[in-house]
Amino acid sequence: MAHHQLDELDEKILKLIIGNARMPFLEVARECNVSGAAIHQRIQKLTNLGVIKGSEFIVDNTKVGYETCAYMGLFLKSPGQFPSVTEALKKIPEVVECHYTTGQYDLFIKIYAKNNQHLLNIIHNKLQPLGLARTESLISFKEAFKRQIPIDLDDE
Repeated sequence: MAHHQLDELDEKILKLIIGNARMPFLEVARECNVSGAAIHQRIQKLTNLGVIKGSEFIVDNTKVGYETCAYMGLFLKSPGQFPSVTEALKKIPEVVECHYTTGQYDLFIKIYAKNNQHLLNIIHNKLQPLGLARTESLISFKEAFKRQIPIDLDDE
C-alpha cells in the first residue's frame, strides 16, 4: 500500500478539516496563511491520492431509533466463503462495518439494531442463512470515544 509524504501544509489542512469537515476553504486558507485556491488545490490533490476519502455527516444512531450496537465475530465454514459472505453482508443495511481479521474470527462486523429483539431477528433471518460455522456477539453499552488517527505520527 502506497504511503504519501505529507508536508507541513498538508498536515495542517488535514488537522483542520478532521476537526471540522464543514470548515469553509477560505477559513482553512486563513489559518494556513495561503490562498483559498491553494487550499482547494491541496485538498483536490489529497483526494486524488486517496488520502482524503470524502466527508460525511455523522448521524446519532440512537436518535433515529437504532439503540443497540453490536460487534460480531464470524467463523466461516471454509476460506472459499469470504467473497460470497462479504458480498451478502454488504446487502444487510444494519451491518455498517466488516473487517478481515487475524486471531480467532474470520470476519468481524459492526451492526446497529433498533433493540435486542431486532438484533436477534438480524442474526436469525439475515446472518444464519449465510451458512456461517458460528458467531460470537458483543453488545456495546456506550461508545466511550471515537477519533481519527493523528496526522503527525512522526512527531511523537
